[in-house]
Amino acid sequence: MGDWVHVPVMLEEVMSHLLNDREGTYWDGTFGRGGHSMALLSQLMGLGKLVASDRDPLAQAAAEPLLENPQFSFEPCDFANMVAKIPYQLNGFLLDLGVSTPQLRDATRGFSFQEDGPLDMRMDPTQGMSAAELIDATSERELADIIYQYGEERLSRRIAKAIKENRPVTRTAQLADICRMAYPRRHHRIHPATRTFQALRIAVNRELDQLADVIPRAAAKLKPGGRGVIISFHSLEDRIVKRAYKALVAAGGFRLITKKPLIPSEEEAQRNPAARSAKMRVIEREES
Repeated sequence: MGDWVHVPVMLEEVMSHLLNDREGTYWDGTFGRGGHSMALLSQLMGLGKLVASDRDPLAQAAAEPLLENPQFSFEPCDFANMVAKIPYQLNGFLLDLGVSTPQLRDATRGFSFQEDGPLDMRMDPTQGMSAAELIDATSERELADIIYQYGEERLSRRIAKAIKENRPVTRTAQLADICRMAYPRRHHRIHPATRTFQALRIAVNRELDQLADVIPRAAAKLKPGGRGVIISFHSLEDRIVKRAYKALVAAGGFRLITKKPLIPSEEEAQRNPAARSAKMRVIEREES
């Protein structure tokens, strides 16, 4: 594994929409490799503090140098469970969803079909079933449903059948080859394994369930004037964020800052291809 640089997505937009009080209290629920957190910390003054959390053990290692700053604290915890641990009201929270560049580039994590590695895909490798174990534990029909629901893959049944016929599937390259062979032989706009890998990662980590659960609970932690900033990277995530924010506004006490999601500038998309699909939505708790 090399030393991969993770560039925080939409950093300027995050800072301008999230930071409303330099002596406020903020939560970064997806610390990753710390890009957003470091920018926030650099702007905090006096009584300002930032609590960060992440379930990836490598994120905890990346956070250790920042712990020398008394304004910073870190919890090795997924964001859905972290909400209950926050004992105070927040000036803002940030969720930068999905998988980071270092996770994708580390073949031992099993997130990517670009390099061969164990078919794991767990954000926390100590918890739950790996993708290989999930494939082995589900029926062909259940697997097809996962690939269709979480990957929006129209060839889900054909791919699930091919996967089951080639069990055990334990390596990323093996799964990528199965997906490629299951596809008709013609030019593909994206790699034939893209949607299947996305679907398995979401299922393994229960990403969408956790996201739907955390949004109203995190919003309830906001002070009047506090903001919730969420960056998503595919339509399934963005749909959940959009619906949850609309429900909060309809129930009263919140307003949408972004009527439509913000997207990266053309310059950022060219500089950092990983940012191209990003969408940012912001909500604010109304002053009482």
